[in-house]
Amino acid sequence: MDLKARLHESLRGARETNLSKLEGLGEYDLRRPLTPTGSNLLGILRHLGGIEHAYLCETFGRPLPPPPLPDDWDEELWHNGDMWVRSTESSEAVLTWYREACAQADQTIQLLDLDAPGRVPHWENGSTTLGHMIVVVLGEECRHGGHIDVVRELVDGRAGPDYGVFGSPEKWQAYVARVQAAADLFTDKN
Repeated sequence: MDLKARLHESLRGARETNLSKLEGLGEYDLRRPLTPTGSNLLGILRHLGGIEHAYLCETFGRPLPPPPLPDDWDEELWHNGDMWVRSTESSEAVLTWYREACAQADQTIQLLDLDAPGRVPHWENGSTTLGHMIVVVLGEECRHGGHIDVVRELVDGRAGPDYGVFGSPEKWQAYVARVQAAADLFTDKN
């Protein structure tokens, strides 16, 4: 398998994993903020769709219809405005748009060579290549995939595919107790 095919396969795998973490949840659990910075599952996925759209579609002159945005959208985009979904927005529309952005990105990858030139307007030196952008987007899908993993675990305890391999819930509780005990040794040192 050549490098482009391997990168593309890794990117598709990261997307599938990220989408799977949203399965089986209702509107509330998809949208509710579960970290001090407001991280939520549907918002993270919308953000990833924007990354796919910007870096693997627009950068190479293959724009999609714009992402679904609320009526009150403004310059919040650069201040986490794309990291949450308003009550007036359909979760199905966000999921559909993410899938469409990924499908369009897949077409870009299939049509162009790794050294095909592109331009990212908001970068100081906007010149880039498809190969570089695949690596950037793969990194974003994986980095935010970690966020999705943590937020999903906070929703209902669902962890990665190796959760059951480690052992029963009791074994996990004992493990977490050991981690906490090790940390507790340092409570006086802060």
